[in-house]
Amino acid sequence: MLEFRHVHKTYTTPQGPLSVLSGVNLHLGAGESLALMGESGSGKSTLLHLAAGLDLPDQGEVYIGNQSLAGLDEPGRARIRRDTLGLVFQQFHLVASLNVADNLRLQARLAEREDPAWSARLLERLDLTGRERHYPEQLSGGQQQRLAIGRALASRPALLLADEPTGNLDETTAETVLALLLELVAESGSSLLMVTHSLKVAAPLDRRLILHRGQLLADPAECRLPCG
Repeated sequence: MLEFRHVHKTYTTPQGPLSVLSGVNLHLGAGESLALMGESGSGKSTLLHLAAGLDLPDQGEVYIGNQSLAGLDEPGRARIRRDTLGLVFQQFHLVASLNVADNLRLQARLAEREDPAWSARLLERLDLTGRERHYPEQLSGGQQQRLAIGRALASRPALLLADEPTGNLDETTAETVLALLLELVAESGSSLLMVTHSLKVAAPLDRRLILHRGQLLADPAECRLPCG
C-alpha cells in the first residue's frame, strides 16, 4: 500500500545542510498497521509528509499503491490525498463552522464515496450519536479527536496516516481513543502508519520501526536514545 525506495531528504538551515532521511526503505502492506517511533526531531513528521505527498524526496521514490508520487503534479498528489488517504493529526483540524455530522461527512463527500450507513455506524462507534448538530467548540478534546478519526475513515481510505493522534489527550482518554482508532481501522480495512513517541501506543500495532539518524531500525530495543 505504501513503499519508500531509497528515500533521501535534506533541508537547508542557517547552520548548513541537515540530512533528515538517508536512504530510507519502507513497505506497508494492505491492511497492515505500523508504528513509526523516534526521538523528537528525528524526521518522523517529515516521513509522514512525504507519504502524504505534502513534500517530495530529494532522491528516491514514494509509492502509494503502484503510483509514484514524484510522477504527479501537485493537483495529482491532492487527488491521491482526497481519494486514497485519511489524515489524523495531533491537532484536530475540525471545521469550526460545520457541525459534527457535516465534519464527519466532509472527506467522504470530497472523495465522492459518502456511505450513510457507514457514517451512522461511525457516529455510533464514536459515541457521538445525538450530538450530530453540535459544533466542535461544544465538544470535549476526546470527542473532537474521535470526530477527527471518524472524518478520516468516513471514506474508507486505503491508507490512514496518523501523527501523534492521542498526543493532546490525557492518558485515560488517549487509551480509549487509541483502542477505538484501531478497531475502526480494522473495520474499514485501511492500512495504518502512525507516528508516536510512546511504546505503549505503538505496542498494539502489527509492527514498530525506529527512525534514528535518518535510517529505520526494525526493533525498538535497538534505539539507544529516548524513543517513548
